[in-house]
Amino acid sequence: MRRALVTGGNRGIGLAIAAGLRAAGLDVVIGSRDRAAGVAAAGPIGARAVQLDLEDAAGFAPALAKAGPIDVLVNNAGILETVPFLGDNDNFARSMQVMVHAPFELMRAVIPGMAARGHGRIVNVSSGWGSFAEGLNGGGAYGIAKAALNALTLRAAQEVSPCIKVNAMCPGWVQTRMGGAGAPRSPEAGAATAIWLATLPADGPTGGFFRDRRPVPW
Repeated sequence: MRRALVTGGNRGIGLAIAAGLRAAGLDVVIGSRDRAAGVAAAGPIGARAVQLDLEDAAGFAPALAKAGPIDVLVNNAGILETVPFLGDNDNFARSMQVMVHAPFELMRAVIPGMAARGHGRIVNVSSGWGSFAEGLNGGGAYGIAKAALNALTLRAAQEVSPCIKVNAMCPGWVQTRMGGAGAPRSPEAGAATAIWLATLPADGPTGGFFRDRRPVPW
């Protein structure tokens, strides 16, 4: 059975992705900063949980050891601040750590095992706000971090074994704590493209940026 790790999987889009992958027959591990919240979310969908605080790089290896070999990595966790990014160094550093540095380190950790087993899928949950074509918007450093995550996606896809697919996706404006109750999309609708990318066949795309299973401009 393939095993998937979903960061920030205890609520919102992450939980919808975890539930969808579990329904697709994968062994799913939810990574969450608050382990108790992860356990509470994982139980009802038949998943497991590990404590994974993306701001604490020292905890990555222990969390991955508890999770076991990872065949599918979904870098979903993110933060959105309302402060101007030029006026807050802490926000910029946190945004880059959670949405760029941590995904990079997790990818580096799991890619060798994926290559050895001949199968890997990496999905980076990005945003249209990280697209230069769509205006590079967002509160704080959010858009900048997502643009960097997009660049990381493309560059990684160029280097990994052909058996590993690395893609980014935009879930759209979703009804989550981050998106707000007025958003037009459900978490399940926002998760659908991530689930598709996480379960791609061998001839599926790699190095792309998708929304609703269609390519979108960087």
